[in-house]
Amino acid sequence: MSDFFPKDALAGKVAFVCGGTRGMNLAIAKAYARAGAKVAVMSRNEERCANAAEELRALGTEALGLPGDARDYDRVYEAISETARTFGGLDIVVAGQAGNFYAPVTHLSTNGFKAVVDIDLVGTFNVFKASYEFLSKPGASLIAITAPEAVRPLHFQAHVCAAKAGVNMLIKVLALEWGPKGIRVNGISPGPIEGSWGMANVASPTQDIVDKITKAIPLKRWGKEEDIAKTAMFLSTDASSYITGTIIETDGGVTIASPEGAEIDSQALTADPRVKRK
Repeated sequence: MSDFFPKDALAGKVAFVCGGTRGMNLAIAKAYARAGAKVAVMSRNEERCANAAEELRALGTEALGLPGDARDYDRVYEAISETARTFGGLDIVVAGQAGNFYAPVTHLSTNGFKAVVDIDLVGTFNVFKASYEFLSKPGASLIAITAPEAVRPLHFQAHVCAAKAGVNMLIKVLALEWGPKGIRVNGISPGPIEGSWGMANVASPTQDIVDKITKAIPLKRWGKEEDIAKTAMFLSTDASSYITGTIIETDGGVTIASPEGAEIDSQALTADPRVKRK
């Protein structure tokens, strides 16, 4: 990471990362810490919060681990206000909490649908709204972690597709409303990430599925947590000072890929009599 951003790139900044106790969100929090920011992380698991805060302090920064559920606005507000009070303000906010499971609509309960919408969409609303009064104005950067399902329908993911589509539009509306205050609001849409909690515990892919997913990615490789952290760093520095209301698809090309990773065989295509030649 130091090859891309100087160690003091975020010196004097304060960051709050919801869902920041594992996976790509913890990688983002660590990138902020290495760049000199003071960092608070929040998740529902108290032990993970404590462990993540220790890992961040080991990188040489001040850190807080604050247990809380993104669906509980009052608790989110308390955690964010404690962060701002302890560290003296708030410059960067990441709404990275997520819930997911696979289910066809015929087997998806109303409660199951609502749970994912509440975590992903309502949780993002709660994190961003609760942060507003504490944000640096101008200069604050807000980032929501969305997903390719926001723009591409996927079997057994009606709840996630709906929630993430809402997240994308929330990003754009907040960019409009808060832009005059100098607050930037953007999103990161990750593709398949090696070793991610979601892929390991939600998809639980076999090697055959891993191979099929890899084939469908234009860059022919899975991403790394560091890829997402780099994008978050970019969106949190002055390098992106004129970018707002944008979703950065850090996905190896998944969002634009053909179904099933279909590839055109140029020789077969040119031999097809239906192809007209001039």
